[in-house]
Amino acid sequence: MADTTIRGRFVWRELMTSDASSAHSFYTKVLGWKTQAWEQDPSYTMFVAASGPLAGTWETAAGTPHWLPYIDTPDIGATLEQARSLGARVSKDITEMSNGGKYAVLDDPQGAAFGIYQSASEPEPYSPPKRGEYSWHELMTSDYRAAFEFYSALFGWQQTEEHDMGEMGVYFMFGLDGNAMGGMFNRPADAPGGPAWLGYIRVKDVHQAVKKVTASGGTLLLGPMEVPGGDWIAQFADPQGALFAVQTFAADLRTSQAAAAPAAEMTAPAEEKAPSQSRAKGKRSPAKKSTTAAKTSRKKASRKTVAKAAAKKAAKTSKKSKKKAVRKAPAKAQRKTKTAKRGAAARSAKRPARKAAKAARKATKKRSAAKQRAVKRPRKAK
Repeated sequence: MADTTIRGRFVWRELMTSDASSAHSFYTKVLGWKTQAWEQDPSYTMFVAASGPLAGTWETAAGTPHWLPYIDTPDIGATLEQARSLGARVSKDITEMSNGGKYAVLDDPQGAAFGIYQSASEPEPYSPPKRGEYSWHELMTSDYRAAFEFYSALFGWQQTEEHDMGEMGVYFMFGLDGNAMGGMFNRPADAPGGPAWLGYIRVKDVHQAVKKVTASGGTLLLGPMEVPGGDWIAQFADPQGALFAVQTFAADLRTSQAAAAPAAEMTAPAEEKAPSQSRAKGKRSPAKKSTTAAKTSRKKASRKTVAKAAAKKAAKTSKKSKKKAVRKAPAKAQRKTKTAKRGAAARSAKRPARKAAKAARKATKKRSAAKQRAVKRPRKAK
């Protein structure tokens, strides 16, 4: 019985390029892939991600450099005949490989090139794409609905979603067994080239990927930009002209932001932090200890810096105060001396006047008393 679990999966990519050596250097730098000779044929070089081989290279001077996707099938003969009957053109007939696998290359009814592959070994269970692996497969074509009908009949793909992009038209998404795989859309009139497949590789940070690509001689064609669902993408041409793209999952962005939050909090000023911060109890890992030590060191340095600045400011203020006091002291002393002299002069001037007034009061009292006695005496004599 044919194994239908592999049918319709993208299982391999092949780079047709004019300079394989330069391509190997470029993709290992920007995507972190490694290169490895195929054990069945050492002249065939493969690209290897952390999870294993995922692509190969053919050096050829014919045609424009491009990436060719291969879709798996349990029966390559039946798939090829069905593709022909649906309007596909066969550019390379079924070829048997040294490991027992078989492949063929076709153009779909709209003209996009793709390959089909039949493995000689049992297929592995489906797993979501890991970093460094192909995560999305996009077809730019002349009639996406007709193209989907073709591939759906050939591989059993199903529609998953559909997005209206306004003037750019509809973005049609497809998948297999509930797993989203890629999208299709009609080629804009001003887009160069013809219908073609574009592969997206999952990366940790799309912005870092852009920097690596442009620094290594590649060309940024689109992005970085956010797409529905929160993922970020960017599209490029490698130094030889082959098109490829990268994708950062929304989940990767959330993980990166969560990891960056403690670092940002650690370096933030004390007044900007939340007043209540919970601390985990128990033993701390070496990483946490080093983080705490670094934080303590920064705090101490900050306190020292603040104290030094405060001392410097206080010394400056004290110096200014002393100068001000020196300038003001003589004038103040002079004012006090003048006031004291004026007071003393006034007191000395008033002293004779007070004595004269006192003597006058005494004389007046004496005259009054004498007069009273003189009046009383005659009356007494009578």
